Amino acid sequence: MATLEIHDLHVSVETENGPREILRGVDLTVKQGETHAIMGPNGSGKSTLAYSLAGHPKYTVTSGTVTLDGEDVLAMTVDERARAGVFLAMQYPVEVPGVSVSNFLRTSATAIRGEAPKLRTWVKEVKGAMERLSIDPAFAERNVNEGFSGGEKKRHEILQLELLKPRIAILDETDSGLDVDALRVVSEGVNRVAESGEVGTLLITHYTRILRYIKPDHVHVFANGRIAESGGPELADKLENEGYEAYVKGGATA
Repeated sequence: MATLEIHDLHVSVETENGPREILRGVDLTVKQGETHAIMGPNGSGKSTLAYSLAGHPKYTVTSGTVTLDGEDVLAMTVDERARAGVFLAMQYPVEVPGVSVSNFLRTSATAIRGEAPKLRTWVKEVKGAMERLSIDPAFAERNVNEGFSGGEKKRHEILQLELLKPRIAILDETDSGLDVDALRVVSEGVNRVAESGEVGTLLITHYTRILRYIKPDHVHVFANGRIAESGGPELADKLENEGYEAYVKGGATA
């Protein structure tokens, strides 16, 4: 069973006035088959956690450890983390001009699996996943995210999630900018992957609305660069009623 373990993680970012600490000692364990919701206000450090786990060069880990099945994630390059099974669905997916969705997906799958998927099987696999996510088949020949709406970009992120089958999926505000219909479709995609029991999911959000569709096993409140409280799904209901004010009196971090 894949296990991502984060222990006393401290992360800083360079500013005009020198390094600024954003994460201030994060401890979290995500096991395969579990869904964890990280909730907190804007500026609490949630996205910093996501990008630090993925290896974004903007963020500097100053202390702490991150391991996946005992392997040092922080010692891995970005592509090594992906091949090890760490997946990041970005809050703002980027456009990749000149690269079609079909080529992008097959190249990614080849890198993850160590060999190119058999074409006939792969075409069927992609077609089925696109149908489940209500993605027009014509999108396969369009350039990655180029001219896509916000909802189309997010569906494409979940399409990657379904096809690449990571061990740990980090979803950074996947619900951001989605209308009700797109939110439902995207959530159903996340649930399909989670129900396989083969993926540990770290769902980052500051809204409770996505949790009407995706039921987490654990909810963590993120404030001032660390986890302020952890609990079950009932904690999300508490946040819906009371907000984050009690957790952020010390001020936001970034």
